[in-house]
Amino acid sequence: MTWNVPNILTVMRLLAAPALAVMFLYFKTPWADWFALILFVTAALTDFLDGYLARAWKQESKFGTMLDPIADKAMVLIALLVIIGFSGVKAWILLPATMIFFREVFVSGLREFLGDKASKLKVTKLAKWKTTAQMIAIAVLFSQGIFADKLGELTGAMDSQMIDAILMGQIADLNGLGWVQAGAAFSYYGGIILLWIAAALTMITGWDYFVKALPYLRDDTK
Repeated sequence: MTWNVPNILTVMRLLAAPALAVMFLYFKTPWADWFALILFVTAALTDFLDGYLARAWKQESKFGTMLDPIADKAMVLIALLVIIGFSGVKAWILLPATMIFFREVFVSGLREFLGDKASKLKVTKLAKWKTTAQMIAIAVLFSQGIFADKLGELTGAMDSQMIDAILMGQIADLNGLGWVQAGAAFSYYGGIILLWIAAALTMITGWDYFVKALPYLRDDTK
């Protein structure tokens, strides 16, 4: 096992995965949402940085190659568990998340079964786009809690008529209520749309891996 900067970043990303859940155990909103968002985005950026540094500094290693996809999957799956748990288990979030869970478990099992032939299932560009889409969707969904909390803070002392009047421009929007509401709507609905896109890419790449593995799954016949 080689301890260099790329591998250290990968290990840090792996450790950040369970820390996401811890944020919601010891902090309340909006601090938990802020900490989780910052932690997740920082960890996601290391996914690009560790690979770039490993190639640029010629520090690619078997340890890093093995651990990198594990860290990615741990980050995504634990983050989805947290989002599902604190979203009230809504179907439009649970279904794409389930698709992502299913694919990751299926492909991991496929690689384990293939053993030394698993190297035939190389990571494709589409699979990298899949991971990027997952991380962007999750980051947007994490921000939803921040916007929702701010929206509640701004409208706590207002009645529905006053809120409508501000949003329609009849009363000056001194506190940026319109921007906060737009951010809350985008982070929620936009996050769900992005999650479905990520789930679609996830299933497509899973099918691609399955098709490539088929020749190694057939029983030999004489």
